[in-house]
Amino acid sequence: MRTLTQLLCTSLLVATSTVAVGADYPSKPITLIVPWSAGGGTDAVGRQFAAGLQEELGQPVNVVNRTGGAGVVGHVAMTRARPDGYTLGLGTAEIATYRHIGTADLSYEDFTPIALLNLDYAAFTVSADSPWKNLDDALADLAESPNEYTVSGSAPGAAYHLSFAGFLDQQGIDPNTVNLVPSEGAAPGLQELAAGGVDIVFSSLPEIDSMREAGRVRTLAVLSTDRVDAFPDTPAAGEVTGDEWTHGSWRGLVAPEGLPEDISERLLTAADNVWNSDDFQSFMEGRGFGAVWEGPEGFEDFMAEQDANNASIIDKLGLAQ
Repeated sequence: MRTLTQLLCTSLLVATSTVAVGADYPSKPITLIVPWSAGGGTDAVGRQFAAGLQEELGQPVNVVNRTGGAGVVGHVAMTRARPDGYTLGLGTAEIATYRHIGTADLSYEDFTPIALLNLDYAAFTVSADSPWKNLDDALADLAESPNEYTVSGSAPGAAYHLSFAGFLDQQGIDPNTVNLVPSEGAAPGLQELAAGGVDIVFSSLPEIDSMREAGRVRTLAVLSTDRVDAFPDTPAAGEVTGDEWTHGSWRGLVAPEGLPEDISERLLTAADNVWNSDDFQSFMEGRGFGAVWEGPEGFEDFMAEQDANNASIIDKLGLAQ
């Protein structure tokens, strides 16, 4: 009887301690890991969201850029932190590529998903003097003349590359017959496009906007099912082809695997409030970023779907390890 009483008391103390920790959260500053360089799109979204979280949670939320290895360094750091809510991460689309390409033994299953915040679809852009006036023209030539055209905008296997390759595959075009010229992001790819060095660039619409406004490039379609509200004049690939297509680069709030449920719920409430705030929505609209919201279950399902799609595309590209 004494042993039973001691066990019950011990269980009560542990439960009480757990409730106290959750009820007290957060009681100190929080770190938000951004796996890409300062000044980029992910960094901008992360810092804006961190400012909102700080206001919601009543504690400093400090952004730390952990770069390297095409995002591997930062994402691994997120998974290796203590699951106590004091280290969070802004996970990006590359989470659903690493294990398939072989760059890291890492997948969406290594994170606690809190909320999907943003999705930017890839855009199919050509130079202003390209003979292709619409997406149908481009697809017809790509199908009829394999290995004659080049594309740029990112490294092999990156999110926008997979979006472009997957779209071609959906349209019955072998993505390996359009030669990839790797680049360190959209900016050098667009410069190469404007100079006539490549035929196509895939990137987000916000990254293309300034060159489109200057009349140096022309976007034939955004690789999505529907048009993007911020760019209503750009056709969606889905409306041209009649096929549903949803792929691009995304960002979401994550934590290490094993985050206690009460802390996860606290963060979800705060994230929901930040995402719906006028400040965040105005920022996203002003920068042309796609504001998309999914809670933990929807976010996890989304990542699982992206992971499966990417595995298939990476295999067809011959990049699988």
